[in-house]
Order: sequence, then C-alpha cells, then structure tokens
Amino acid sequence: MLTTIGLLLNLVFPILGFYFSISCPNHQQCQQALLSGNDIILHCNSSGAHWYYSSQEIIKPIDLSNVPNVDIMLDGSILIINPLPSQTGLYSCQDQNGSQVVQYEIDFQDVTTLHISHKNLGQKPLQNESLNIDDKVLIFTHWEPWQDCNRCEEPGERKRLGYCYIKEPLKDPIPCWLYLGDVRVWSTRLRPELQVETCIEPCKPSPKLDKFFVTFDNFKLNEESESVWLNCPLGSIYRPLNWEANNTPLTWHDQLSGQEFGTSLDLFSGGRRLQIFQPAIYTCFIQQEFVARFNPMFNPEVLETQRGEEAGKTQQKTSILKALKVILFMATVLVFIGALYRFLRPSQKKRCNQVLLVK
Repeated sequence: MLTTIGLLLNLVFPILGFYFSISCPNHQQCQQALLSGNDIILHCNSSGAHWYYSSQEIIKPIDLSNVPNVDIMLDGSILIINPLPSQTGLYSCQDQNGSQVVQYEIDFQDVTTLHISHKNLGQKPLQNESLNIDDKVLIFTHWEPWQDCNRCEEPGERKRLGYCYIKEPLKDPIPCWLYLGDVRVWSTRLRPELQVETCIEPCKPSPKLDKFFVTFDNFKLNEESESVWLNCPLGSIYRPLNWEANNTPLTWHDQLSGQEFGTSLDLFSGGRRLQIFQPAIYTCFIQQEFVARFNPMFNPEVLETQRGEEAGKTQQKTSILKALKVILFMATVLVFIGALYRFLRPSQKKRCNQVLLVK
C-alpha cells in the first residue's frame, strides 16, 4: 500500500515531457522496433493532427482518438501508454487538411519474452539462428547503443536493448513481427534482449530532466504477500535508472547471481518497478538524478501492540524492582536485629554472673 504525502519542486512543465520519445522527418516513413508495456511518444509536428493505425490484419485505418491507451497531444504527437504486441503496425499522422505529415512503422516486441544477460556474470546473449519460412532467413539481434552508466565516480551498471530482426539474403533487415505479420511461427529465438554490464565513469554534465520531479512516499508491506511494489516516477526501460536501499545500490548483478533476496527489480520495466520484502528507505535515480524516496510506514495496530508489550514489560520490571527493594530492606532489618541480639546477649550473661558472686 502506497500513500503519497507530497510532490516537491516544480510540476508546471507537462509531465509528458519526461516520456521516452522518437521522431521522424516530415513526409518520411520510419521503421522502429520497441518494447511492449513501456510508454512511448511518437512525434508529429502538426497542431490538431489526426492519427490513424493500420496493420496487415487491420487494412482499414483506425482513428486513434478512440483507442483507450492512446493520447493525442496538443503539439500533434501521440502518447501510447503500455502498448501491446498486438499494436504493432503503421501509425500515420495527418494534418488538419488530411495531408500526410509523418508515418511510423512500429514493432512492439513482447517484453514478457525478454532475454536478459549480464556480461560480468559470463551470461551470453542469444545466438543467430536460421529460420525456414518460404526461404531461409536469418534471425538476429539488432543492438541499440549502450545507455549511460546509472552512477558516476563509483561502480554502477549500464544496459542496452536488443531487438529481434529478420534478414533475407540481399535485403535490408526488418523487425521480426513487421516481417512475419500474421504468419504464425514458433521459435524461442523470436524475442528481444536486455544486456547489462558493470561500468564506472567520471561525473559529467548530462542532459537534465526538463523539470525536477521529486516524490516522497510512505509504504507498508502487504500483510498477505509480505511485499509491496514501488514505482520509480519517470523511470523507463529506455533510460539509466538506479535504486538504493539505505544508500546501498540494488544491482542486476546481485539479483541475477542470487545474492539479493530482500528486493526484486522488475525485468519487464527495466527496473522501474521494484518489489520489496523488508522495510528500508528506498530511493531511485533517473540519469543519475534523485527523483523519489520511499519511507517505511508502520501499521498503527502493530505499533499499539508493541507499545502495550513494552508497557507490560516496563511494569513487570518495576514490580520486580520494588520486590527486590522490599527484600533488601527486610534483609537489612534482619541483619540489624541479629547484630543487636548478639550484642545484647553477652551483657545479660555478665549480669547473671555478678548476681551469683554476691551470694
């Protein structure tokens, strides 16, 4: 359970400026592989633009203004929230006069099949494979550039995304599901990849987030699952991201090597979501900038029970202390009486002797 207690600094700038985006020159058609489940903005520089979607299965274009997970922005761009693999296809932007402005041919590759490997653990990426459809084609991974290290001046990690591509002889490679369309092929090689490696780099001026966005949240562990999911605001699988627990970095290296048990970085969001199993102060950083802190919130009933137990223990200790004081007092009195008795007894004997001598 999460309870937001405050947003600090400046939120005047539209939050959509923080989303990962791609652009294409006007009057061009651009082809791009992306991951499902991760928000994306497709740019179109035309205010009041109309967007349409089509695919090999959907020949008649669909008006995207009626699609629930698509928002058309004021500048004409669109935000696709949590895109689905089934939304792979052609996205067309038209101006108010119906003229074509830009087109995107997007392959939303299924993030739930993502293969992860860590170079420093000796884990290998997927190997190229051949596939027989009509002709023999090659399946391979097209790697994006490495993202920046998620920390500076001290060891961190960086990641890169790889997308499934198919190449026919003497032809340009095409993202797998744009190539396959409605052709049903089963192969464990038809999947995107995420590769991670340890890095260290000097601190340097980096592109700042458009406006600082800092979140302070409280959380408490779910009583049934004994865990809770934390979400790093503005985080994305397309951006460098880092989590810390009590100022200790949480790394893919520790998780993939089985050394981390108190937390779990979510693979499908690139670590944007973090599952935790024990209380701590958790902080997240985007592009090496602090954006959120999550503090443990204790259950009032548990606190009341703990206070009752502590009060009972204190009362018990007080009673024991009082009893000890009484015992000590009684022992002191008995010692005094015994000493007095020993002192008085010889005197009485002496007086008896004196009486006998008189006789």
